[in-house]
Amino acid sequence: MISIWFRKLLRVVKYLVILALSLVILFAFVPVPVTGVMIERQIQALWNNHKSYELQHDWVPFEQISAAMKQAVVAAEDQKFPDHYGFDTAAIEKALEYNSRGRKVRGASTISQQTAKNVFLWTGRSWFRKGLELVFTGLIELTWGKERILEVYLNSVEFGPGVFGVEAAAQKFFKRPASKLSRHQAALLAAVLPNPLRFKVQSPSPYVYKRQQWILKQMRQLAPIEQRFADN
Repeated sequence: MISIWFRKLLRVVKYLVILALSLVILFAFVPVPVTGVMIERQIQALWNNHKSYELQHDWVPFEQISAAMKQAVVAAEDQKFPDHYGFDTAAIEKALEYNSRGRKVRGASTISQQTAKNVFLWTGRSWFRKGLELVFTGLIELTWGKERILEVYLNSVEFGPGVFGVEAAAQKFFKRPASKLSRHQAALLAAVLPNPLRFKVQSPSPYVYKRQQWILKQMRQLAPIEQRFADN
């Protein structure tokens, strides 16, 4: 009996692996219509009877996203993004050391890891989810390339309740397309990314304003992201 259930479990795992690989390959070429986090947020809204919840998401190609927005998220979230292979080992070591001494938890997720989580998984801090995140991060690094990862990230990241992707955020908060975002607008959007359900683009806290100014400074100091892609 145990062997029968074990074989069934292996069969299920095999099909899940095939499905995961198929999605990774498919999303290397086509727009991502819906992500794991979008589904999670929709389920949470239904469970909590939030009838006003509305999911907003519009995919735009990489070329239709302003250079300022690309520069802002790299400056804010992962300055070594063009240079690593999905994981920033130095940042991970610093985060582990910090978390062993402090009360607050500091993350060290790269843009590649965040993209893997946003698209294929769900939020949370379980070791199981983290393990899956490492697997998907490796897969997209091998099959997508840096430009595609950044494109998918910008089209899937959450900027506020129900607001997914830079085009939806640009339209909602600034009444303009993502291609027309200014440096200050891009930096403000990037400033809320650590916690878009807590930090607000429309009513920024002093912390968000301070973070926006820091991001603008980092944007000026870093070489343009598309130049860094070309150099690598």
